[in-house]
Amino acid sequence: MKRAKKKVKVIEQFESELRNLQNGGLYRSLNVLSPLPETSTRVQWNGQKYTLFCSNDYLGLSRHPRLIKAVKDTVKKYGVGTGASRLISGTTDWHEKLERKLASFKKKESALVFSSGFLANLGIITSLTDKNSLIIIDKRNHASIIDACRLSQATLRVYPHKRLEKLETLLRKSKEYNRTLIITDSVFSMDGDLAPLSEIVRLKEKYGALLMIDEAHATGVFGPRGSGLAEELELEEKIDIIMGTLSKAIGSLGGYVAASRAIIDYVKNKGRPFIYTTSLPAILCAASFEAIQIIEEEWPLREQLWNTTHLVKKSIAAMGFDVGESVSPIIPIVVGEANRAVKMAQYLFDQKIYVPAVRPPTVPSGSARLRITVSAAHTETEVKQLLSVLEKFKNG
Repeated sequence: MKRAKKKVKVIEQFESELRNLQNGGLYRSLNVLSPLPETSTRVQWNGQKYTLFCSNDYLGLSRHPRLIKAVKDTVKKYGVGTGASRLISGTTDWHEKLERKLASFKKKESALVFSSGFLANLGIITSLTDKNSLIIIDKRNHASIIDACRLSQATLRVYPHKRLEKLETLLRKSKEYNRTLIITDSVFSMDGDLAPLSEIVRLKEKYGALLMIDEAHATGVFGPRGSGLAEELELEEKIDIIMGTLSKAIGSLGGYVAASRAIIDYVKNKGRPFIYTTSLPAILCAASFEAIQIIEEEWPLREQLWNTTHLVKKSIAAMGFDVGESVSPIIPIVVGEANRAVKMAQYLFDQKIYVPAVRPPTVPSGSARLRITVSAAHTETEVKQLLSVLEKFKNG
């Protein structure tokens, strides 16, 4: 009887915390959307059609005919799932083919594919560090990096966003550790601004540290071949570890790391999220391979993405919205309080534009926002609709 009462009390605690989230505008729920087959920018919900300005499908490749054909052709031979982890029977020739492609794409000796970007960060960071290591990260790095650092046995130090003088201060104190790893996003996912990679490379070389960057939001977007910000800044050879995701501009699913052969072999042997996870389906490896081919070949897609990005950002800023330091297809509209962000998101939703509010703890308290993301697949009509609705909200 006592145990039953204790269980009821715990459930009541959960319910109370949920009410607090609701009152603070921080409660989250799922909207079940039905994609429309003809485009990656339109969905249906409760019989109504909405335009998406929140997807990370920057080039619209998730619906590209070549990716769809790659999946159809591959599924006949490989089926849907692999049935095992990579080190058992879950590695196919498509995994190997994709990894060779990624290594070439990122100008590294070798690459390794994970089942998701989150698992990639978790596997890389926890395998390359131990209790004698120091990890130094930017405060606004992605949650998967932060969680991986916490789960590693390494000492973790955090520097304020892009404050390199603080990074150097931490590096000066790194001599007592046998390994120092600096980790930063290249494009920060909530603000759309860029890491000062050239300066970070200089510091990592000065103090003998390893540097790992997360190119999740840069791959397919930056660089002459679309490889990422490291390529754009001609720093690929100076950055030790480049990771990213296959689920954003690449339009598929999965994560990867590209580095020296020694580092990749080490992660392969030590990375628990790699060793103990069923492998990515071969059909998604085939789709990702095809997407990278398209990114390298079809530069007009990136040109379209950047033309639309510049138009949208310039127009939103001209309305008086706070777009921060964004220089990417991620355009935040920072409104402050969570309830105001929810109200704004609802206004857009009522006008058939889908952009959920982003609230703490995803972003710092007092910086709740709408996070507009632009795609090369957005039409001129869809862009005009977004800007018109935002202007009405601003003037209303």
